[in-house]
Amino acid sequence: MQTRQSLILLLVAIFSGCATYAGLNYDQLFGEEKVQNRQASISTDAAVHYISDVKPIIDNRCVVCHACYDAPCQLKMSSPEGIDRGASKELVYEGTRLVAAKPSRLFEDHDTTNQWRKHGFHPVLNERIQNPTANLEAGLVARMLMQKEKHPLPEQEQLEGFDFAIDRQQQCPTMAEFDQYEADYPTWGMPYGMPNLDGQEYATLINWLQTGAIMNAPLPLTTPEIEQITRFEDFLNHPDLKNQLAARYIYEHLFLSHLYFSELTSDSNPTPRFFSLVRSATPPGEPVKRISTRRPYDNPDVDRVYYRIIAEQGTIVDKTHMPFELSQTTLANWQMWFVNADYNVSELPSYEVKVAANPMAAFIDLPVKSRYKFMLDNAQNTVMAYIKGPVCRGQLALNVINDHFWVFFVDPDKSNLPEVNEFYRSQADNLALPGEKDSNVLPITTWVKYSRQQARYLQAKSELVNKEFKDGANLNLDLIWTGNGENPNAGLTIFRHFDSASVVQGLVGEQPKTAWVLDYALLERIHYLLVAGFDVYGNFGHQLVTRMFMDFLRLEGESHFLTLLPKKMRHAEHASWYQNQHAQLSDFLQRNVEPFNQPTQVVYQTNDPKTELLDMLQQRLQPILDDRYAITHTGLSINNEALLNQINKVRGEGLIHFPQTLMMMITSESGEEQLFTILHNNAHTNISSLFAEEKNRDYPNDSLTIVKGVIGSYPQAFLELEEKDVIKLVLMLQSIEQEQDYIDLLDAYAVRRSHDDFWSFSDRVHQWYQTDQPIEFGLLDYNRFENR
Repeated sequence: MQTRQSLILLLVAIFSGCATYAGLNYDQLFGEEKVQNRQASISTDAAVHYISDVKPIIDNRCVVCHACYDAPCQLKMSSPEGIDRGASKELVYEGTRLVAAKPSRLFEDHDTTNQWRKHGFHPVLNERIQNPTANLEAGLVARMLMQKEKHPLPEQEQLEGFDFAIDRQQQCPTMAEFDQYEADYPTWGMPYGMPNLDGQEYATLINWLQTGAIMNAPLPLTTPEIEQITRFEDFLNHPDLKNQLAARYIYEHLFLSHLYFSELTSDSNPTPRFFSLVRSATPPGEPVKRISTRRPYDNPDVDRVYYRIIAEQGTIVDKTHMPFELSQTTLANWQMWFVNADYNVSELPSYEVKVAANPMAAFIDLPVKSRYKFMLDNAQNTVMAYIKGPVCRGQLALNVINDHFWVFFVDPDKSNLPEVNEFYRSQADNLALPGEKDSNVLPITTWVKYSRQQARYLQAKSELVNKEFKDGANLNLDLIWTGNGENPNAGLTIFRHFDSASVVQGLVGEQPKTAWVLDYALLERIHYLLVAGFDVYGNFGHQLVTRMFMDFLRLEGESHFLTLLPKKMRHAEHASWYQNQHAQLSDFLQRNVEPFNQPTQVVYQTNDPKTELLDMLQQRLQPILDDRYAITHTGLSINNEALLNQINKVRGEGLIHFPQTLMMMITSESGEEQLFTILHNNAHTNISSLFAEEKNRDYPNDSLTIVKGVIGSYPQAFLELEEKDVIKLVLMLQSIEQEQDYIDLLDAYAVRRSHDDFWSFSDRVHQWYQTDQPIEFGLLDYNRFENR
């Protein structure tokens, strides 16, 4: 085996030592391109070799940058289909496009590699004559690996000559353009801006590429998986109109989720296989014929839609991973909420956009309490779709939320009143969302229309709640859902990391400046605004209106929280969150807060009611708040845990030099490794400005939050230290004033992207994450990893 690898490396060295075919026509040398069949049955030696030897290298060295919509050049290497599809020069995230782009969703918009070629994707594997020479010299992946072998990273801690910006200009060379690319950017081989693969990994990939890059066909379903799928598909495709309406509602909320069957997991097999819920033109028992539309509620153009569960084909990556448990309890709840509930369905809702894009109209027959309980039961998953769906990429998309805040929910049993249900029916038109427009939108006129609708809705809502809570009746903490004492989704924490974000169960970190309280209508509308109704391929106007409308919904959630505070301080408190805001926003704040003028029944004892309220809410939810992110039970000494907790008190302007998300591995005195994440919370005087976020920054109030484990999909820095170094680490963090102070910290403990041990450290981080959080685990993404 060693001799064979040596020969392969010798051949590579010969080929890469000179520009063997520079300037020559690849068609003349190796024939014209023709799509190859690269998927082999999993019983073959080639497929077994790919799964056991090749795929782990691709996952841990390539997929960590090449996955999802923001994969460079749209090259998704997380599945055989994605590798075979190849790359494109077109951008998915293009905030300035004037006309909506044609979608290019893997597994959805085309079925075959030939179709992707017509769409404009070019191959990254050799599609000419299949022989060892052509497979290496006429394949982009092979050439880029060899380029990195010829031109390894320069011996610099801070690399020069690379562009690591999230919006960097992408090169995306075709095979015909590669020689020029290599000449212009000699050090830009793959992995880009990271250390080279080790000799064994490199030889394995080159051997695989040289022998034709054979991959595996999709893994077949097991008998237990088929049984579980059958149970759920039977429910989702029952002919009764209640079931059909429920199935449509469930699909439109779970179409981005990764479903898993908890009854098939065990201590010996804690990481489950994941599945997706799709619309199909074919019923259970027949091969799935997927219905692909821009949005999940678009007209399917078939007589009957069937809802099918299919296996996820790609490697799970954290930035898109939204696990959703399917169990016997799940099915029983769906039966209780959607079928056994007392209501009638005489006909199914239309797919006409005015109806389909507005859940208040489409699902008007479905009891509000049933819909709300469905969303609350897995509220983290519901909110995570806002956070990890395609809308949430980049600073402009995310400057609509604060960097750290808590989320609570109105109790579904307290809000299940006939008056409330009738109110939602009467407000269906005012609750319409921008998703009813197509993906080409004129932003200003559209925003004006929907802002007026929102104003009418708030006026009507104000009249209702002033009546229901007259003189403060029932306006107390009993309104807040406690998860029935067992559901940890009752309290959530959202962190924004400038151009990405995370949501976790529990009330994590120090008390935040703001908090949301969401009721059914707000939770539902945010989903249809940011998830079901958002088109990542839409034009600038569509994306801008979505962002602008979210301002209304955020303000509404904040105003719900404020109603629990003393009446005399509500507006002043809210206004303090929006200092120096635009006059139009000020008017909106007046409309949104002041019309509700009933007193709270919550009793306060101090001059700081907001702190008291957050304390009381924490106490109320205490039975369902676990300590998974708390700095306890870490394997470190109690004193060192106390020292690490001091990081939560770090504040100040010096944190401008600190990254948004830093992951840190500490080895305890006993030799146990513990992973932590340190999050940088950017403070703002207000978040009402689309394009001037820098002007609204409140640097003196920037802060840090440290948690045990992983929060965030995009680590920007890695630290590695021993337990004895904890006190020095904390002192250095407390002393950061200048960028050099942060560089000194990196010099002491960082595993930089230029570090020889970067990949081995990355493997340890992923191994820790998978062991500690097997359901939530997905590969991290290094596209935002800093170069300092």
